[in-house]
Amino acid sequence: MRDKLNEECGVFGIYNTRPEDTSKLVYYGLFALQHRGQESAGIAVSDGQQINYYKDEGLVQEVFDPKLLNFLHGNHGIGHVRYSTTGGTTYENAQPVVIVSSQGQMALAHNGNLVNTKELMGELESQGATFQSSTDSETILKLVAKNAMETGDVTQAIKKTMGVIRGGYAILLLTQDKLYAFRDPMGLRPLIMGRMDDSFVFASESCAIDSVKGDIIRDVKPGEIICVDADGIHSEQTKVTTTHICSFEYVYFARTDSVIDGLNVYEARINMGKRLFKETGRKADIVIDIPDSGTSAALGYSQASGVPFDKGFYRNAYIGRTFISPKQDMREIGVNFKLSPIRRNVEGKSVIMIDDSIVRGTTITRIVKSLRRAGATEVHVMITSPPVKYSCYYGIDTPDRSKLIAAKKPIEDIGIEIGADSLSYLSHEGLADCLKKSGLGTCMACFDGKYPVPVEESK
Repeated sequence: MRDKLNEECGVFGIYNTRPEDTSKLVYYGLFALQHRGQESAGIAVSDGQQINYYKDEGLVQEVFDPKLLNFLHGNHGIGHVRYSTTGGTTYENAQPVVIVSSQGQMALAHNGNLVNTKELMGELESQGATFQSSTDSETILKLVAKNAMETGDVTQAIKKTMGVIRGGYAILLLTQDKLYAFRDPMGLRPLIMGRMDDSFVFASESCAIDSVKGDIIRDVKPGEIICVDADGIHSEQTKVTTTHICSFEYVYFARTDSVIDGLNVYEARINMGKRLFKETGRKADIVIDIPDSGTSAALGYSQASGVPFDKGFYRNAYIGRTFISPKQDMREIGVNFKLSPIRRNVEGKSVIMIDDSIVRGTTITRIVKSLRRAGATEVHVMITSPPVKYSCYYGIDTPDRSKLIAAKKPIEDIGIEIGADSLSYLSHEGLADCLKKSGLGTCMACFDGKYPVPVEESK
């Protein structure tokens, strides 16, 4: 079991492009978002009359080939990469979700998680609805379809749906002739809008828009509903009280070259490293990173402290989903397949190692041991976030609290358990300060238990 928090998914959509390019551009956009989900991938494309789609378990390049992309022919399309938080890893739970409604075919791609899915599913089932999957995404789409039948207008149906669903979400909805993009009123999950020639593009991160040579227009606002059709872009704003972008987007999930809600991820991580030195004052012979999310922060720590930065690990980039996980008694060997210490750089040295988080504590324990075996004399672990003590219900795969090491033990005991000479976390105040340029408030519920959208915590 991975000892990292995992983002649920990434979404990408494009409207009004050449039919021969649409599915390929969505493919490239999803490839740029592969880090957000590696369990399944899917693309749905409309030619104005019909929505064709394909989805399956696996990485983007494993699911799609040129023949499939040529089959997915049309002007408008959406795509999805998934890591499951609601529902298991099955073909049925892959996205986009596609249904036939009173408004014709609809396809939906969703990043996030609802906190009231069971209640909503129960209401729909009592009215005769049936479900092919166990995801909240299908629930959202069927609510939109039901409301569209009542209102006769998809934008108003989305607005009505947003009034009853609770949680974090960034959603792309494709009809036969329109593309809709909408974001939860808190802004918990990111969604960015761009333009490429005469095409409008939406993505979970700006790096995906960059990958298709698009220009960033702006972030979709919290609570905003955008419709793109033959007449251009139309926007409707729902009621917003407070905003809370997920802090882990900047700490770990997003690619370093992305900009989310006005804040450059690279800049945020550099500042996290600088702030860690300001708070700890720790010096050593060398600063190393756990790639890739720890790299920028390690550079920031080095810049602030004067301690030289060097690569501490070789990361094997060729381990895909078909990699055979080692059995229990070979877990440490499995870690070395992915991260192998560079002995020349760490042997005989005191080491400051920068990582983004500690969840269960199992993987980092093995990493510290591997540095000892490579000859490091001291290992000081620095974490660019506060201790993870609470579960997330808004689109992050978080273990229940009984498995979160920081929910059970003080920092000093965690340091001893993982075998570090010292362990330091970035403070709540320090992280908030590094993220203040985002323009939105930040959700830190996994650190402090203050959930911006109320949940019934049972974990």
